[in-house]
Amino acid sequence: MIPSGIEAAVLDSWDYFLHLVTILVPLFIGASFLVGLVEEYLPPEKVEAMLQKRNRGSGNVAAAGLGAVTPFCSCSTVPVLAGLLGAGAPLGLSFSFLLASPIVNEIAVFLLLGLFGVEITAIYIVSALVAAIIGGVVIDTFDLDHLVKDVRITTNDRTVATDGGTASCSCSSSVQTTKTHRERVETAAGGAWSFFKDTFPYLLLGMTLGALIHGAVPASWLQQVAGNPLAVPLAALAGAPLYVSMAGMLGIAAPLVDQGVPIGTVIAFVV
Repeated sequence: MIPSGIEAAVLDSWDYFLHLVTILVPLFIGASFLVGLVEEYLPPEKVEAMLQKRNRGSGNVAAAGLGAVTPFCSCSTVPVLAGLLGAGAPLGLSFSFLLASPIVNEIAVFLLLGLFGVEITAIYIVSALVAAIIGGVVIDTFDLDHLVKDVRITTNDRTVATDGGTASCSCSSSVQTTKTHRERVETAAGGAWSFFKDTFPYLLLGMTLGALIHGAVPASWLQQVAGNPLAVPLAALAGAPLYVSMAGMLGIAAPLVDQGVPIGTVIAFVV
């Protein structure tokens, strides 16, 4: 016979797991579709063209904003950075794009909205953009442009270099100007489903761990740990080596917040 305490914890974990599934899975698929659609209409080379003529200051703002709305995967963000540098864009401007792109993306925004609501999501977006802008401006103050090396990055279908060139992401199909709107939508839908299948194991792992945390870990213990004055920097250090998708990490973040851990500490761990 299962002890009543363990049975209650298992049932609570199962209920919370189903709660996470009903929120995260539909949002993840929908956001992935929007990501694919944006990639179809706003490929990396267009982003390069929009930022190449920008100056410092306002350019950092534009670069961070474009980084937030362009859902490039990690294999294309760096080539875009190389293309910007090769076209003569300031180093700090290029880094504002590089910093904003992986932190603020449609998938993270949709999942944050579903889990934490509009206010927390808005604070997260604004904080990330401000950090990217300031980071780029700070890099500019050190005048490090002369240290940029001439490098060449080759993807499956294109080469990009800091001495000039264009960028492409090998993990998505090349954008063809002859595509119809229907073809773009079909490509985005197929990419969303493929991305969901590839990412689902991490999403499932995050939701499972989150459900176990919610059902088995005492809230008082989590609150005591989070009450440490160094909780935020320690959370950031603990999360840094975990190369897990944002979707998987948010499955863990939700129960931590529900158990009373401050949202700032949780975000530091997730990001």
